[in-house]
Amino acid sequence: MVDVDLSLVNWSRAQFAMTAMYHWIFVPLTLGLSFLLAMFESLYVRTGDEKWKAITKFWMTLFGINFAIGVATGIILEFQFGTNWSNYSWMVGDIFGAPLAIEGIFAFFLEATFFAVMFFGWNRVSKGFHLFSTWMVAIGSNLSAVWILVANAWMQNPVGMAFNPETARFEMENFWAVIFSPVAVSKFTHATSSGFLLASLFVITVSSWYLMKGRHIEMAKRSIVVASVFGLLSSLYVGFTGDQSAFEVAQKQPMKLAAIEGLYTGEQNAGLVAAGILNRDKKPGDSLDPFLFEVKIPGLLSLLANRTSDSFVPGIDDLVYGNSEQQVMGVAEKMKKGQMAVADLAAFKQARQEKNEDTAGEALSRFNVNKEYLGYGYLSSPEEAVPPVSTAFYSFHVMVVLGTFFPVLFLAYLFYALKGKIVEVRWLLPLGLSSYFLGLVAQQMGWVVAEVGRQPWAIQGLMPVKVATTNIAVGNVQATFFMFLGLFTLLLIAEIKIMLKQISIGPEGV
Repeated sequence: MVDVDLSLVNWSRAQFAMTAMYHWIFVPLTLGLSFLLAMFESLYVRTGDEKWKAITKFWMTLFGINFAIGVATGIILEFQFGTNWSNYSWMVGDIFGAPLAIEGIFAFFLEATFFAVMFFGWNRVSKGFHLFSTWMVAIGSNLSAVWILVANAWMQNPVGMAFNPETARFEMENFWAVIFSPVAVSKFTHATSSGFLLASLFVITVSSWYLMKGRHIEMAKRSIVVASVFGLLSSLYVGFTGDQSAFEVAQKQPMKLAAIEGLYTGEQNAGLVAAGILNRDKKPGDSLDPFLFEVKIPGLLSLLANRTSDSFVPGIDDLVYGNSEQQVMGVAEKMKKGQMAVADLAAFKQARQEKNEDTAGEALSRFNVNKEYLGYGYLSSPEEAVPPVSTAFYSFHVMVVLGTFFPVLFLAYLFYALKGKIVEVRWLLPLGLSSYFLGLVAQQMGWVVAEVGRQPWAIQGLMPVKVATTNIAVGNVQATFFMFLGLFTLLLIAEIKIMLKQISIGPEGV
């Protein structure tokens, strides 16, 4: 048990969530649009057609606006680890700090070095070197994403480290295990490919508006063809990486999987919920039905989770209270082991202060037996280990439905664009006009699934969020929450206004 101010925890959570969600409005567009710029410019260099150069410069202007505001929100996000989450930063700084430092030193500088050449070097460097710079900006942008996603993946699946009882800190033992953990690989590939998809939707949306207005028709049609091909390939890859991510979740975070599927009682040959309405009164351990309505695909959840359709998938009740038949240890038992680990760690530190090495050695031996359950020792009840089921469930299913819709949209745009009839298909352009905003919804829902689904953990199984906070006054967090909310809202409004103005001007103004 740990005495914490839950209002401080909740306000710190809210501030970080708000900052992260604003930041992720800008980041995926940067990741994907940078590669689209490189493709547009490659077509210009290959063909010598000045129209491709004009297209490149137009989308590059919109990229630059988005990039600048994304950097501003990202800096504030990283500083919050020190201001609101100092206990977390102290305990995992040796591990978590390394990817963030590499992001700043390597990827950001690679990106920034070629950024100036890409924007201002059109008439100052050769075509080949300018194209090389554009590709380097694209690669650098995505390398920046590698390191922050590696850091986040480590929070979901802490590997390559050891706990030092002398300092009560987690220390890195294997850098490569952290970088190349399956969770890190799947998170990077899924997040970046979804950024490619979103950027393609952005190009589709703006180009659709031009076609509906009868402006810049050739530019819009050319942009649509490239974006449709890139988006279609990206959306198919997003589906593949999403499957890989779901598999890793099933292996490393079974409680998250149970929450996003609303699965309370474990099943063999478990079905995947295609659509459903949760029973809001359902609680872990009771006898109520989890759903008021559901449509399941038999056996598919077992197949996705364990690669075999007749396998057992544990539900929330199994994970909370245990299932001896399926050899699932419940949270209640893990809490007992965690409480022993916390007590033995305290005994070890006390004995070391008193210079009683024999007692310290005995306490350390006992601690090592249960140290992997350390975080569970800070939970107040077994039910605390259950994330908000309805938030995780609905967010996941909205994301999946939209993810299924996007490749169909890209295919339709590509088909009619190649036939030269895209302007004549009246139902398609309004649909495309809204597609970027649907893409933003899918992006945000993905992160809600990832972060809400792992609650209550800051580090999966090792540190609850309530232990990770800084010991500061709640009023300070509340004040900065509203300050950042106002600042980010102003930045978002500024970006929208600048973007809309530049779009209204069109490629002639660049």
